[in-house]
Amino acid sequence: MRIAEVIGRVTLSRSHPSLRSGRFVLALPMPLEALTSGSPKRGEAVVVYDNLGAGAGTLIGLSEGREAANPFGNNKAPVDAYCGCLLDHVSVQREINQNNGSVERRRI
Repeated sequence: MRIAEVIGRVTLSRSHPSLRSGRFVLALPMPLEALTSGSPKRGEAVVVYDNLGAGAGTLIGLSEGREAANPFGNNKAPVDAYCGCLLDHVSVQREINQNNGSVERRRI
């Protein structure tokens, strides 16, 4: 699962019947530096199926590939990325190895 920021909606003129209960949004995956230091750097845009109601500026957890179709069960759905959760807050815990062999953990 990756964390991404929603930047807009995708408008369709037609859609597959299995996708009627949701919509598609456009999201930019966030690298670690964007999550820890607020960097504006983002990944390449991804079209994500959303049935949770994510809006522009919302942080989401998205799954991609084969796992993205799992929420549909036995119903086949043409989905490559799925919005699995809406995020209110992201906390990153980093482990820093020091020369003496001990590990320091920091929450950012």
